[in-house]
Amino acid sequence: MTDSVAARFRMDGRVAIVTGASKGIGEATARALAEAGARVVVSSRRQEAVDAVAHAIVAAGGEALAVAANVGRPDEARALVERTLAHWGGVDVVVNNAAVNPVYGPLLDADDAVLDKILAVNVKGPLEVCRHAYPSMRARGRGSVVNVSSIGGVSPEPGLGLYSVSKAALVSLTKVMAQEWGAHGVRANVICPGLIRTKFSQALWQDERVLAHTLAQQPIPRVGEPEDVAGLALFLASDAAAYCTGGVYMADGGYLT
Repeated sequence: MTDSVAARFRMDGRVAIVTGASKGIGEATARALAEAGARVVVSSRRQEAVDAVAHAIVAAGGEALAVAANVGRPDEARALVERTLAHWGGVDVVVNNAAVNPVYGPLLDADDAVLDKILAVNVKGPLEVCRHAYPSMRARGRGSVVNVSSIGGVSPEPGLGLYSVSKAALVSLTKVMAQEWGAHGVRANVICPGLIRTKFSQALWQDERVLAHTLAQQPIPRVGEPEDVAGLALFLASDAAAYCTGGVYMADGGYLT
């Protein structure tokens, strides 16, 4: 390859779908991709929330389309991709960041409805979005799927059992995607964030006991920021990671070291 290293991080003209993009890691990733030149589809459940992020990206000189979708509902996941194809003619990148965790506690405290909701959004959602985006990526001869799991997907976190199970399934799903799609130019990698300062994990980093315990285990003794994950997502989405697929990447301050 003759491109400069900096050029390989550029995403000019590429179309990227980012789910769970109204705040936190998803918003930071959408902004990072847009800054690198991508046309970004900002998606989450509430239209007004994705509108705000898309407007901010456009105001900063980027290109963005706001599409409300609950990826836990197959018809909405399909419609998200169809709207992207109709607007920009294809898909090059999918960042599956949307996730839920409606219960905290032991496995036996959660009923079937809770389990179904977690699996629908955290596992089936990414698969459903990719199921519809893959043909476009294959036709273009290139594509990158970046799934956002959790350190709980590698080492289950206390009180987050079902969430950890779903995130472990997402790690495995990523590896299957990498194995099956690599020959057609489509890569798949997964990021496992640790404790990141987002609304999703607010109950953890605002708990002084949990925070002290976590930071005591980390070589980098601070809470992560959404941008700490977004930079890794940009790398994996770009040509800078052209030889990377099936990888499991930690963004946890060394917590699992």
